[in-house]
Amino acid sequence: QVQFVETGGNLVQPGGSLRLSCAASGFTFNRNGMSWYRQAPNKERVLVAAMSATGGSSNYVDSVKGRFTISRDNAKNTVDLQMNSLKPEDTAKYYCNTWPGARLPWGQGTQVTVSS
Repeated sequence: QVQFVETGGNLVQPGGSLRLSCAASGFTFNRNGMSWYRQAPNKERVLVAAMSATGGSSNYVDSVKGRFTISRDNAKNTVDLQMNSLKPEDTAKYYCNTWPGARLPWGQGTQVTVSS
């Protein structure tokens, strides 16, 4: 039974920071790359950050590069997303999944709203 539980989303002012966390279970976490996706209202879900299985490499969509940092703890089966200098355009529901390819069932996500 695969499960992703995303937490940490909140309402935050522009320029603020949040740290999201994803607790994963039901698959071999340390054998899979992991990723964060987001879905804004009336838009498709898109990849924003990814990390290799060992944590040795990571990559980001251009719009978040330099502001977001993905990390993982294979002992705890968690993957985090540190989000700094948040912008209104970052407003979305955020989800985690495997990488490459989001091939497992989606969790409920966690809502990030950036607004004054």
